[in-house]
Amino acid sequence: MRHGKKFNHLGRTASHRKAMLSNMASSLILHKRISTTLAKAKELRKYVEPLISRAKEDTTHNRRIVFSYLQSKDSIKTLFGEVVEKVATRPGGYTRIIKTGNRLGDNAEMCIIELVDFNELMLKDAKPAKKTTRRSRRGSGSAATETVAKTGESATEDEKKDDNAAE
Repeated sequence: MRHGKKFNHLGRTASHRKAMLSNMASSLILHKRISTTLAKAKELRKYVEPLISRAKEDTTHNRRIVFSYLQSKDSIKTLFGEVVEKVATRPGGYTRIIKTGNRLGDNAEMCIIELVDFNELMLKDAKPAKKTTRRSRRGSGSAATETVAKTGESATEDEKKDDNAAE
């Protein structure tokens, strides 16, 4: 039975697990994206997100605490510098896990874990497209008179342009 077992031990001793998560967290902070197994990624998320939250307040105490977890000066500089600039307004959820399929050798579930604000492709998709106003076909009411007042053209000419652009 698994009474009181709150986290995945990943089949490793405590010291090995601590060293592995520390190295993975440093790699994630330096490279912004790493590929690993799903189980390790889920544990890494629990390990690294509190460190990023702590890094939002740049004090000597917080730097020392984060250094005790990461043991890498380069990753500390990157975390307290460029990573915190991007995540300063975000209230949490700094990482994203994307499943990539199964590994050939042992069929383990593989994934990519990345820092959310550093994926340019996802950021482009998240930005809303330029919103256009929808006009009715009848041209009655305030929408038609506003377009006439602004542009000096009739509403039917605007509708023809919209129809041609849609085709």
